[in-house]
Amino acid sequence: MPSTFRIPKAELTGLYGAAVRRVSKKMYGEVPDVGYVYFHHKPLLRAVMGFEAKVGRWKALDPTYKSLAELAAASTIGCSWCLDFGYYLARNEDLDLAKISQVQVWRTSDVFDETERKVIEYAEAMSSTPMTVTDEMVAALLAELGTEAMVELTQMIALENMRSRFNSAAGLQSQGYSDVCEVPLAPAPADSSVGSQA
Repeated sequence: MPSTFRIPKAELTGLYGAAVRRVSKKMYGEVPDVGYVYFHHKPLLRAVMGFEAKVGRWKALDPTYKSLAELAAASTIGCSWCLDFGYYLARNEDLDLAKISQVQVWRTSDVFDETERKVIEYAEAMSSTPMTVTDEMVAALLAELGTEAMVELTQMIALENMRSRFNSAAGLQSQGYSDVCEVPLAPAPADSSVGSQA
């Protein structure tokens, strides 16, 4: 499904535009649609890219928990672009796609262990409006993950909320990144409330 670009697609001009195209092609094969939107505000683009590079160096949280949390947050908000791109990244990180692909149907899927279910539930609770996080939910994850990983998990979910809400508001939709994945991403159930919280 093509993006609607509520915020117009910028032309990637000049030396900086050429650099964005070159780096994007090397990393992702093409320029992510969000890059065309951010290019309207180059200081913001540089700030986001710099922060994301630092985020990529955080290692307290298990990569599978991180991916599950990000996809659950994107699903709750209803950002098809983030689901598509997040699933593609999980594939490139050699995560278990048979598991990652089931995030949107986690309540009925039998592929997740109890900790993974708690991570997904927490991500959904943080991404709902209003949030539905409980003391018990946090205490259970703290006991299993430890404080440092719990702080990182919480920040990753908050960051995915920023990404998903920005991309959804800008009109970005699935760009086809996940088409290269061997296991298809399970769609949200037809009667799901996914996307109704944004």
